[in-house]
Amino acid sequence: MASTIPTKSVFIQVSRLARLFFVSAIMAPIWGNLADRKGRRLMLLRAALGMSIAMILMGLVTNVFQFIGLRLLMGIFSGYISTANALIATQVPRHKSGYALGTLSTAAVSGVLIGPLIGGFLSDIFGVRPVFFITGTLIAGSFLLTLFFVKENFTPVEKQEVRSFKEVFSALQNPKLIIILFFTSMIIQVSNNAISPILTLYVRDLAGNIANIAFISGMIAAVPGVASLLAAPRLGKWGDKIGTERVLLGALIGSMLLQIPMAFAETPFQFGVLRFLLGIADGALLPAVQSLLSKNAPRDLTGRIFGYNQSFLYIGNVIGPLIGSSIAAHFGYSDVFLAVAVFILLNVCLVAIFNRTTHHKKQEE
Repeated sequence: MASTIPTKSVFIQVSRLARLFFVSAIMAPIWGNLADRKGRRLMLLRAALGMSIAMILMGLVTNVFQFIGLRLLMGIFSGYISTANALIATQVPRHKSGYALGTLSTAAVSGVLIGPLIGGFLSDIFGVRPVFFITGTLIAGSFLLTLFFVKENFTPVEKQEVRSFKEVFSALQNPKLIIILFFTSMIIQVSNNAISPILTLYVRDLAGNIANIAFISGMIAAVPGVASLLAAPRLGKWGDKIGTERVLLGALIGSMLLQIPMAFAETPFQFGVLRFLLGIADGALLPAVQSLLSKNAPRDLTGRIFGYNQSFLYIGNVIGPLIGSSIAAHFGYSDVFLAVAVFILLNVCLVAIFNRTTHHKKQEE
């Protein structure tokens, strides 16, 4: 099916987001390093306070350059969720990390789902600018909750004792696994975001000329998040029982296989059902990656490892829409799903080969 996707407008939108993600990708390892030195709770407070101030100031801007500057400031101060993952990874027993991180991911997914709905509702009632003030106040509330209720058992590390990048990876028992997990995080975001530029257009092609296409597209866009919200804690707990590596591999295979029929869906209902099943698989992926990172990283390096991983997530957020819009413009909407399946297949092969090698080593020992 040939597409008529407005490539230029998509690239402009992606380039705007890329500025924020690019800055965030640079800053994530820096904040991760500070988290290992000064404590993850302190970095949570830094992120919440910085983002709250930047968000409130966005409601006061008088031109687009001020707004872009504050968006970049948001990128600099971002990292609350990745630091929260690192904090949980260091504070809970490792055999329960899958369930704990899966539960935390439900909060992140919930925010993604209800954020646009609440933002649109509030902007209709109060206008656009007050939404920034309200959002900034909510983030300030997160700062206060973290300040008064989040506790951390942490011993500060002196600056001279901080390991270099090379020393960090030499200290890891399974550096190849960590690199594969970084790559997996990037592929997860590429897979999720490659579909974003074409989702509404693809649904329109499936549905034909109907009046409520925006509502149907919104529902289909939200379906995977709902499924992930329901599945993530249960799959994380299951991973703690049968092995997180198995859950990760199974979820990757499931995600890959579901991409193929989506390319050949004939109705929005079929597409929506497949997207719901995809959300179940997605609900296992990031918590599994984060659980494996926490289990295979020394406690004093958890912040930096999660910071590096966050950088790969941001990279995936940028290149995913670029890949998706480019393939759709040159080949067709259906080919985006097939291309994503190929990317995930490569990831499946890497994880399967590593799991098999690790299994053989354990048998030899």
